[in-house]
Amino acid sequence: LLFLFCSIRISSFLISSPIFGAGYVLLPVRILFGMVLTLSIFQDQSSSIDIKTITSAYGIVLIFKELAIGLSAGLILTIWFSAASLAGEKIASTSGLAFAAQVDPNTGSSTPVISQILMLFLLVIFLALDGHLIVLRTILDSYDYISIVSVPTLDILLKTGIGAAGSMFLAATIIMLPVSVLLLMVNVSIGVMTRSAPTLNLFSFGFPITLLGTFIFLYFSASSIGFAMSDLVDAAIRSMQDMIWGINYG
Repeated sequence: LLFLFCSIRISSFLISSPIFGAGYVLLPVRILFGMVLTLSIFQDQSSSIDIKTITSAYGIVLIFKELAIGLSAGLILTIWFSAASLAGEKIASTSGLAFAAQVDPNTGSSTPVISQILMLFLLVIFLALDGHLIVLRTILDSYDYISIVSVPTLDILLKTGIGAAGSMFLAATIIMLPVSVLLLMVNVSIGVMTRSAPTLNLFSFGFPITLLGTFIFLYFSASSIGFAMSDLVDAAIRSMQDMIWGINYG
């Protein structure tokens, strides 16, 4: 029974986290990974749970508490990481690349290619910075701060989720703002040239210039976007850690 309660928080985190809960990760692999992580902390738990707890209202409260903590921790990371996808969609719609879309293997929906490239860029940086090890260590250390048998207040979960949603739009705006300013300048220049020479219409002249300018700018701004992605990963991990710390001391 103690192993079951230990696995709920870890399994729910793996389901809702960006990489471990992706659609391309096989379900047996995810289950095996969750069981191995549970075994790593199962024997260190000093809490004891009566067998009658599983059929009582107190046991149901404990199950929902574990689910809420694990799902919230994973969703916080997912919300923060959605900033890269949102920035790519806005860049694609502004530059005219929205038609270049393909099925995202993670969500199953059709998303622009630029959005998927930025999302893959973010995931590579997340793995390169050992962010996956940090978040796993955080969720395992959460058992030291929030024991299984305790029922703390979970108001911090809603507060952190709303804050992460607002920060997601802010981070997406910071990533896409330089490209949007460049495209605005290009469109103004095209408008002036089209006004002076009507033969240079939008489709024969403006559309190729806009696409070429977007590709060139993204190529030369790869390093700055990488630093922005690194700050985004750091902010996402800190937000997750602050949420877990706030559950115990909030």
